[in-house]
Amino acid sequence: MALDEPALRRMSNRELDALFRRSPAGEVPRGRLPGTALLFPGSPVCGPLARLVRLLVWQGKQTESSGRSLRNVVGPLRTRAIRALLCHDRSWVDGKRCVLIDYSTTSRVAHMVRDEVRLVSPSLYLGVVWTWRRRVGWFALRQQQP
Repeated sequence: MALDEPALRRMSNRELDALFRRSPAGEVPRGRLPGTALLFPGSPVCGPLARLVRLLVWQGKQTESSGRSLRNVVGPLRTRAIRALLCHDRSWVDGKRCVLIDYSTTSRVAHMVRDEVRLVSPSLYLGVVWTWRRRVGWFALRQQQP
């Protein structure tokens, strides 16, 4: 069964963790990557919060033409900001391969952030957010079809 963003919003933290652990890294995503914040997953407020975050704060990510870096799409004007490098690496969750979104050398404001994503369904990545080496949240990225 293919997963989508509403299904991820209905999952609990424990279920998202299990899904992330059993999923492959997948290819490094490219292009425009609409995002969904997964705040308080599994609760009734997750959906409304995701819509509010998308409207006002974060709409996803956009890879640069090289495919080795990306920028977040932020704010109501959809500004491309906060650059990160892309590569495969070992996940801090379980030591297995993931796609790493690394801000440590590219951003002053987000140098303490590390995102890891894995492919959980065709064109859908589940991401875990680390800040100061602590897991602090989840998000989803949808790879647009050409």
